Amino acid sequence: MVERTIYYTGLLKDYLALTKPGIVTLVLITTAGGLYIGSGGFLDPYLAFWTLLGTGLAAAGSAVLNMVLDRDVDSLMERTASRPLPRGSVSPLGATLFGTFLLLGSLVIMLLFVNPLATFLTALASFSYIVVYTVLLKRRTPIATEIGGISGALPPVIGYVAGAGEFDIKALTLFLIMFMWQPPHFWVLALKYREDYRRAGIPTLPVSRGVKVTKVKTLLYTVSLLPLSLVPYAIGMTGKLYLLVASLMSLLYLLLTLRFLFSKGEEGTRLFVFSILYIAVLFSVMIADLVKGV
Repeated sequence: MVERTIYYTGLLKDYLALTKPGIVTLVLITTAGGLYIGSGGFLDPYLAFWTLLGTGLAAAGSAVLNMVLDRDVDSLMERTASRPLPRGSVSPLGATLFGTFLLLGSLVIMLLFVNPLATFLTALASFSYIVVYTVLLKRRTPIATEIGGISGALPPVIGYVAGAGEFDIKALTLFLIMFMWQPPHFWVLALKYREDYRRAGIPTLPVSRGVKVTKVKTLLYTVSLLPLSLVPYAIGMTGKLYLLVASLMSLLYLLLTLRFLFSKGEEGTRLFVFSILYIAVLFSVMIADLVKGV
């Protein structure tokens, strides 16, 4: 009895690990931010519950199916070799059924309890991650990171559309900020695990173009984030608090990236951590500005 309990507990943990809880958490945070902004600060708890549940399940299901498709390359990388599928603790069929169930369940929830446009965007995010990024691009070209950013940029838009019922310039602004933030965020991590990706045959930018090019492109994207991060203020979406904080955070991000560019090292752990703090602070201050104005 004890052994069976331990077995099922371990299996449950393995299935949970397949959903990439860290990524799902970030998706839920950005979705909640978009939802609050789209609702104008007047959040409906009922709508929030179903929107976050549907988006969270879609992110989890997409992550599971991504792991199924990538189980061969995951087994070749030191960073991912201990995942459930490479270890054989979860079968590919079981993971496929699990991921499909989560994904289909999310779309049903979004359609029944949110709205058709949010449902479409949820499906688009999953499709771009599973099919466009994982199947078509990841093993073929380094631009997979940039195009694959579509899926990661859609959660705040899904939240916004759920709250506002429409896609407008504010939704587009949220999308562009997230879209431009993702490549430099990922490239710093890809530099750290460059040999892992090389061993697995994944042509990330550091593998295909080298360290210097990766650092330069990271800088170019970070530079673009400075004016882009100020657009919410320019279109009346936020107030002066956001303008001040976004200006300071974007300038600091730029300075840290410049320091990384001219450094001799290839690892930018501090820059990677700051990039997460950066996007979290931007969304938090957007919400704080909205709360202040309500």
